[in-house]
Amino acid sequence: MCLAAPLPALSEPVPSGDYLAARQAGYQSDFLSSARYYTRALAQDPSNPKLLEAATVSYLALGQVDRALPVARRLIETAGPNQVANMALVAHYGAEGQYERLLDIVGDGNGVGLLVDGLVRAWAELGRGNMSEALIAFDEIGEERGLQGFALYHKALALASVGDFEGAEAIYASDTAGAMQMTRRGVIAHLEVLSQIDRNEDALALMQEAFGPELDPGLRDMRDALEAGETLPFTMVTRPQDGLAEVFFTIAGALRNEASDDFTLLYSRVAEHLRPGHIEALLMSAELLERLSQYELATETYKRVPRDHPSYHAAELGRAEALRLADKPDAAIEVLEQLAETHGDLPAVHSARGDLLRMLERYDEAAQAYDRAIALHDDPDTAQWFLYYARGIAYERQDMWPEAEADFRQALRLNPDQPQVLNYLGYSLVEKQEKLEEALEMIERAVEARPDSGYIVDSLGWALYRLGRYAEAVEHMERAAELMPVDPIVNDHLGDVYWAVGRRMEARFQWQRALSFDPEPDEAERIRRKLEVGLDRVLAEEGAPPLEVANGATDDGG
Repeated sequence: MCLAAPLPALSEPVPSGDYLAARQAGYQSDFLSSARYYTRALAQDPSNPKLLEAATVSYLALGQVDRALPVARRLIETAGPNQVANMALVAHYGAEGQYERLLDIVGDGNGVGLLVDGLVRAWAELGRGNMSEALIAFDEIGEERGLQGFALYHKALALASVGDFEGAEAIYASDTAGAMQMTRRGVIAHLEVLSQIDRNEDALALMQEAFGPELDPGLRDMRDALEAGETLPFTMVTRPQDGLAEVFFTIAGALRNEASDDFTLLYSRVAEHLRPGHIEALLMSAELLERLSQYELATETYKRVPRDHPSYHAAELGRAEALRLADKPDAAIEVLEQLAETHGDLPAVHSARGDLLRMLERYDEAAQAYDRAIALHDDPDTAQWFLYYARGIAYERQDMWPEAEADFRQALRLNPDQPQVLNYLGYSLVEKQEKLEEALEMIERAVEARPDSGYIVDSLGWALYRLGRYAEAVEHMERAAELMPVDPIVNDHLGDVYWAVGRRMEARFQWQRALSFDPEPDEAERIRRKLEVGLDRVLAEEGAPPLEVANGATDDGG
């Protein structure tokens, strides 16, 4: 289904201004505006299928199922079965527990889609008290190509929801359980099932395997309960409506990187409606809105996570990022500072604060935030490489090179082949004219890992230039300019390399290009000086060593 439907043929009295405004808002994923304008257009042409469908999409994207419902009903009355309209109906009737109506919607094969219809049918049968019919429905959808994992995941949830934990565990333990069981929610459901059948030790082993030692507050609570010998309640699905919500949430998860974000958002919003306490669905909606540049809606969605919920910190981290992207850095900092007061035992909170302060060039405060994050870890491990790398950058920007170099090297001890660290440390050493051979080797390793990274390829060309290997530098600098054609630094570097091999006219051309891409003021002044007097004079004025003209270089325009 195309969310941006083709422009319908307009006939009077449809107000074209409202319609075109709605279309433009839809292209920008501005769901509030598109809902408003489509509603105004429908007031003049209430039976236009294109307007009805687009309005339904807008309301569902906002999570306003109650407002989508009458529009969806009118759309079906006007144009027959419709995927989006049926999503609104399933959301409404599912939340109301009207399982007969659900079966009417999905029973004729014209509901939402093969997978949704099959799973909704199964959960609706369970809601009617027909467990045997529900199991048949799960098995039938599992016979469809590529859908077995979804079917088994939901079948296990259904069995556990009625207390058949042994049956659920038999599915988890089977070779055909599929990747769905290894999602976060799949693992949590399995942990709860194992605990229900007195297998806490196995649950703890699974938790360690799936999540490692660094656990968020919710998982820490589960681990503590398991270690204390307590039986975890089965919370993943407690009623058929929860199962229906899980249908839309799991499909949203599958669509997340396969379909457009606005289409995926419809599924997470329906999951929210079917189970208002489904925090992971709410967080997914907020993240999708953020990716769609709807930062205000994303912020509002993140704020709906209760303060006492284990995922509150994740919501606040997301809200801070949405505020940053909305160009509200002070508000984002305030969110993170408050979170550091309430959740100061979580390294991720201080790391996020450090990242934001670093972006704002508040390097001293950023380094202090990274200090707190690092101090919360008992022993360094591979996952911590980024903390040392980021703190190293904060030190380097404060001209604290010994501290910066120590952190970069610690990051490499934790993750020896990390290309970002290899590049940053190697480039920094090149700029400082220190340990150039080692720097070159680091950058070459980084290029090998990331051959299409313009920044890293530029570093290699620049290292060769600094080593006086000008002819070798040309190829790499030209490649960097291909990868990043509008970057002022890369074009400036290419100009320097051309000058060093005697290609003066091409050098001036690259410097002119660099100026056209809005470099920093001090860099722009230096480039203008090079255009005026040449690179050799600029280096002399700066007290830098002179260039050694490469063998065989010719002056083609100097």
